[in-house]
Amino acid sequence: MATDGTARPAGTVLVVDDDATMRDVLQRYLEAAGHHVRLAADGAEALRMFAEQEPDLIVLDVMMPGMDGLEVCRRLRLRSMVPVIMLTALGQEENRIAGLALGADDYVTKPFSPRELALRVGSVLRRARGPQATSSAAAVTELRDGDLRLDSAARTATRDGLELSLTVREFELLAFFIGNPGTAFSRAELLERVWGWDFGDQSTVTVHVRRLREKVEVDPAKPKRIATVWGVGYRYDPVVPR
Repeated sequence: MATDGTARPAGTVLVVDDDATMRDVLQRYLEAAGHHVRLAADGAEALRMFAEQEPDLIVLDVMMPGMDGLEVCRRLRLRSMVPVIMLTALGQEENRIAGLALGADDYVTKPFSPRELALRVGSVLRRARGPQATSSAAAVTELRDGDLRLDSAARTATRDGLELSLTVREFELLAFFIGNPGTAFSRAELLERVWGWDFGDQSTVTVHVRRLREKVEVDPAKPKRIATVWGVGYRYDPVVPR
């Protein structure tokens, strides 16, 4: 609660879509979920509004005239790791993969339920803010593996002392891997345990693993930490054995 007794917004969400009806619907559902919502009708306006005030999360449509959502996401990632949820059409698998490769945290496929999107927004924001404060002094907030260090309370990750620019999903995936070394997980299992999805496009996992390898491996083409287990999925092999 704020000091004046009013509830704080759950988060500030920038909705970027050239469809006025879609913007209106999403605004109503997100505000009903407690968020403060700002609206942009195109990519250029979105970047201008972002520069004026960085939101907590961006809902970004891929197919827009002029500057499309993929280009907006690329430009955003040059300056910020703000969580991004992409809106893509059902048949646009290549755009979903491209968005994830550019650093989007999540995507929702059109047509979708606005309530589902509001739930996804809440989920991504909770993950971005990390675990709730706890009174237990023994709570584990740090994970280490050789030169890798993850602080789950501060939501920071460093390698050899240098901070890594990780999206929300990349951070969660790396934390899961380091916390479960030596065990092979299928893509479906990773979707369920990291993303919280009972089903979904497993290429999401593949793209995130590829991006993560680029940030934590000495040679991403010959990964030592995140190994591919053929016919199964992926296994994390710690540099410092446990």
